[in-house]
Amino acid sequence: MGFLADSLNRISPSATIAVSTKARQLKAQGRDIISLSAGEPDFDTPDNIKQAAVKALAAGKTKYTDVDGIPELKQAIVDKFKRENGLTYKTSQVSVGTGGKQVLYNALLATLNPGDEVVMPAPCWVSYADIVLLGGGVPVFAQTTMEHGYKLQPEALDKAITPKTKWLVFNSPSNPTGAAYSHDDLKKLTDVLLRKKNEHVWILTDDMYEHLLYDGLKFATIAEVEPKLYDRTLTMNGLSKAYCMTGLRLGYAAGPETLIKAMCKLQSQSTSNPSSIVQWMGVEALTGPQDFIAKNNKIFVERRDLVVSMLNQANGLKCPKPEGAFYVYPSCAGAIGKKSAQGVSIKTDEDFVTALLEEEGVAVVHGAAFEGSPAFRVSYAASTESLKEACTRIQRFCGNLR
Repeated sequence: MGFLADSLNRISPSATIAVSTKARQLKAQGRDIISLSAGEPDFDTPDNIKQAAVKALAAGKTKYTDVDGIPELKQAIVDKFKRENGLTYKTSQVSVGTGGKQVLYNALLATLNPGDEVVMPAPCWVSYADIVLLGGGVPVFAQTTMEHGYKLQPEALDKAITPKTKWLVFNSPSNPTGAAYSHDDLKKLTDVLLRKKNEHVWILTDDMYEHLLYDGLKFATIAEVEPKLYDRTLTMNGLSKAYCMTGLRLGYAAGPETLIKAMCKLQSQSTSNPSSIVQWMGVEALTGPQDFIAKNNKIFVERRDLVVSMLNQANGLKCPKPEGAFYVYPSCAGAIGKKSAQGVSIKTDEDFVTALLEEEGVAVVHGAAFEGSPAFRVSYAASTESLKEACTRIQRFCGNLR
């Protein structure tokens, strides 16, 4: 395929999307499949947000809008940052895109030069590294450990930064581990970023799971914890997870005006504006009732505790209890080197999840996709009945390993 761009050959298709697609294909063939691969709440979009779409359609709000967001949505975002994060922005410092992924893409492609390094704690979301590669940059993985709750330690961050580092991409609560950083955890990292030798590093903080926090942990974000980093930080968020709007595709960010303008320039030559109707849904999401979030979180906590308990009862698995998002990230080190009931050799976590899907019909995502092996990611954003059955199948699969 010589006509393909070299930059495209540097990246891989999204592993999470690939697993979800395979699960759907097997289901279509009549297989009994439980898919715990997608990061998507099973709760419906709240009715008031749906009604905002109906009203916008009825009012004829179907025309082009400003490239990076209608003024009403930008103002709602400004108000949200002030109200919830204590951060002050102008609407000219806000960018709205078609999902958080586009916002990340715009920011990185607008700023990366060939050879620029981007540090990210690992395990990390599958798309970070590939977007960096597409922009000509070099992903640098700062490894975290289960012993530290998969949280980036200050020494590991400092060691990962070089004179070539352009960005730190940071995600809390984390996809895939669910690791959530307290104010004090972040302060230790911001102290590293303030060191003179590190003051060239920009910070892109992905707060997509901000509202999905448990056990009384209070959310904090980098520009809020350390105001001295405000001018070097792009704070990104979106409506997919907490507002149950994954398919509606709306993400946003706030940061330095020069960067926001560059991101708008790039977006003007790619997708242009996000859906006009979805933007009005976004206004309602950010300004309307928020009480459903706490109700959903109560269910997420019950599901998390169920999954952690059942996976820790499976032979060869060790599953820590995360404080945020809706994922668990169990180690399957105890399964490596064994054979499945159907004789498949389990040499890697990819072998583990492939055999699990084929033999027990449970779809999860292997840790290598997130730069954290041997492990796998389970999304517990599924019905309690599905989770019980899936975990029972995982226990059976692990019990049959020899």
